[in-house]
Amino acid sequence: MNHPLLERCGQYTLPQEVKAKGIYPYYRPIESGQDPVVDMKGKKVLMFGSNSYLGLSDDPRLKEAAIEAIKKYGTSCSGSRFLNGTLDIHLELEEKLAKLVGKDEAVTYSTGFQTNLGVVSCLSFRDSFIYLDALDHACIIDGARLGFGKTFKFAHNDMRNLEQKLRLAPRRAPKLIVVDGIFSMEGDIAPLPEICALAEKYRAAVMLDDAHAFGVIGEGGRGTASHFGLTDKVDLIMGTFSKSFGSLGGFIATDKTTMNYLKHNSRSLIFSASMPPANVAAVSKAIDIMTSEPERIQHLWDLTNHAHDEFIRRGFDIGHTQSPIFPLFVRDTEKALTAVKLALDEGVFITPVIPPAVPQDSVIIRFALMATHTMEQLDEAIDIITRIFKQLEIIK
Repeated sequence: MNHPLLERCGQYTLPQEVKAKGIYPYYRPIESGQDPVVDMKGKKVLMFGSNSYLGLSDDPRLKEAAIEAIKKYGTSCSGSRFLNGTLDIHLELEEKLAKLVGKDEAVTYSTGFQTNLGVVSCLSFRDSFIYLDALDHACIIDGARLGFGKTFKFAHNDMRNLEQKLRLAPRRAPKLIVVDGIFSMEGDIAPLPEICALAEKYRAAVMLDDAHAFGVIGEGGRGTASHFGLTDKVDLIMGTFSKSFGSLGGFIATDKTTMNYLKHNSRSLIFSASMPPANVAAVSKAIDIMTSEPERIQHLWDLTNHAHDEFIRRGFDIGHTQSPIFPLFVRDTEKALTAVKLALDEGVFITPVIPPAVPQDSVIIRFALMATHTMEQLDEAIDIITRIFKQLEIIK
């Protein structure tokens, strides 16, 4: 029996078309940890597609902390934080996170996506206004869609456009501006001083998604608010554990009053199972390492500055990146997919960003650095990608 719903799904054939060309770039199996060199089908491949900015996801100290937590607490909390799923180590981690980012309290969610989904939707009241950067992460957009307030998108990092939209709301209406600290694909940083100034002028709260900023910028890797010295001006600071912290989960940090509301109304917190013990312990150990080994972040920036200079010197268009995330502009979907395939054939793992995630004229290949890369590995990868981009006539 055919169902209209399933028939509609069957009409989606784009992946099959790309696979037929031999350039399908997704769900590629990796047979080792997220190290600078990974194993893929018995082959050693340089990894430049990971979000493990501090290179901690395969660190022996995180593994040992996770193992010890499993021995004591088991593999699951078997319930939500709201009911039976709160362990003492959850509370210890949240206290550490609140202190790290300079807020009263923090609470952890089972994923970063769940964090933004639960916080943004929970703070979107029927009479409220939500303002999103056009390039905010999908989970922020989905959180706004689930809320009851009116949502406005402003042009990426365009403060004039943001102010135009802020003017449309009644002065006393609840308002929330939500932005990424470092944008995950473009690698640029939100103009937080200007955002906070507009928020103060129009009586709006500010929420900062620092998923890609922790471990990268700010004092000791404390993120974007720390980077600009504006911790007291940012009302909510969000982060994930699957990037620099080498684990899985997310958190929101804010004042006591707002936290009280979120803990009792945020649906993705209340109705999701809590972070497993192993993940909690790994995050806690990662924070200790980040704050005690500043040389990791320094090396990450040595790599970043070198890569920036090399890409520019060789004629790449890398947009306005200000971080270890490099968007290599291709502006052609088939060329981008072909470049990714050729790079993997030569031992370099990179990732494409194509429509509908971006417009056709903004197609990029995302190249990301880890603190555990060596300069030699970086230069080898840049040499290979340069050769491929010239072969495909993306650069001269």
